Amino acid sequence: MKKIPADKKFLNNIQIIDIAEEGKGVGKSDDLVIFIDKAVPGDIVDVELMRKKKKFFEGRIHNLVKASEHRTDPFCGHFGVCGGCKWQHLNYDAQLQFKQKSVSDALQRLAKVDVSGMEPILGSKESRYYRNKLEYTFSDKRWLTDEDMKGDAEGREMNALGYHIPGRFDKILDIDHCYLQADPSNEIRNKVRDYALENKLSFYNLKNHEGALRNLIIRTASTGELMLIVVFAYADEDQISALMEYLSGEFPAINSLLYIINQKRNDTIFDQDIHVFKGEDHIFENMDGLKFKIGPKSFYQTNSEQAFELYKIARDFADFKGDELVYDLYTGAGTIANFVAGKVKKVVGIEYVPTAIEDAKINSAINGINNTVFFAGDMKDILNSEFISTHGKPDVVITDPPRAGMHQDVVERLLEMEAEKIVYVSCNAATQARDIALLKEKYEIVRIRPVDMFPHTQHVENVVLLKLNKTQSEE
Repeated sequence: MKKIPADKKFLNNIQIIDIAEEGKGVGKSDDLVIFIDKAVPGDIVDVELMRKKKKFFEGRIHNLVKASEHRTDPFCGHFGVCGGCKWQHLNYDAQLQFKQKSVSDALQRLAKVDVSGMEPILGSKESRYYRNKLEYTFSDKRWLTDEDMKGDAEGREMNALGYHIPGRFDKILDIDHCYLQADPSNEIRNKVRDYALENKLSFYNLKNHEGALRNLIIRTASTGELMLIVVFAYADEDQISALMEYLSGEFPAINSLLYIINQKRNDTIFDQDIHVFKGEDHIFENMDGLKFKIGPKSFYQTNSEQAFELYKIARDFADFKGDELVYDLYTGAGTIANFVAGKVKKVVGIEYVPTAIEDAKINSAINGINNTVFFAGDMKDILNSEFISTHGKPDVVITDPPRAGMHQDVVERLLEMEAEKIVYVSCNAATQARDIALLKEKYEIVRIRPVDMFPHTQHVENVVLLKLNKTQSEE
């Protein structure tokens, strides 16, 4: 990284032509590529160059010469400091436009797919308060904003409950109001912080790994049910009991009040014991008349309403006739498997995480679904010829892998299986395109539709229907 000479720090009348994942506008000047903080496609700006990297520059707006028609005022007071919702200065219609473009570009560039018939992106009905789960971090090293720095340092509050600052694992931005999760999420977070300060509970130190309070996890459901998990580190029994009693009295509507004691070096709770203080150890979600049991460690799409739309598209793409054997790869808690079970003969779900598979089985049982079976194991190991021989060759494969996409061995197994249809759901168009490039050996792309699950961010889901090209498969 190089410093910019003082006499070469400014460039004038730079047109912003695209937007990058981190929310920065992309501009060009001759052969220079510049990533400009808070710039929007269509803006014309004078730029102050801040630093030079290997293949591009980074800069900030010195003067907004002409505002883009896509520009809008950010609604959150934490915008620009918080690492979330980085696209909120771009109006929502434009966000959808650029998300569709990102999917289209990835499929064309990496998989050489004809995207002329690509269907329009499905926007989210709700663009605020759409998440059903948020996780906050306690820290005794609060990130100081520009406004904070103007005040007197003496007596300055350094404890915070909020989000990590991008690129600074040890610094937490104290959050006043977050627009991602509906009430009573903000009230709970703020009252927990106030209680901790008033009662002098120590906030976690992320470098030294000490302190009483570590994380706060809030889960809300479409059923109206509420789960609250307090993660302690080095708190004594009296501190734990007093805080949990306070929360029980202050928020009697909590259905599942839990706590965890985590003294590990990382924040993951999957290997930790869950303690039930009040209520049940779970809450329920509802989708299309189905109930899904959600525990503190369960995976469930964080935009409940839009997840329903995503799964409907996947089901529509599959166009089930009723007699199909379906493999649901990376099934998680069996949400998709149970969602489509009523339309098919049988669903075989496979997932790496054993606890998720237990959730999947429970979700089938509580909904009276008896045509699903679930297996836990590494996908590339479990999905072998013996497994297929035992459970049958699938007519349809639904695959919804993590951001890294499918292992090449899994792709090769799909090519060997030759299911009539593959419905590929992805949260990363680049790795999806990489896998599709391999699947094109025997499959043709029939339908493509992106779905926006996370407004005001760069993230986008995409659903692709692939059909077996029987001519190629017989060669």
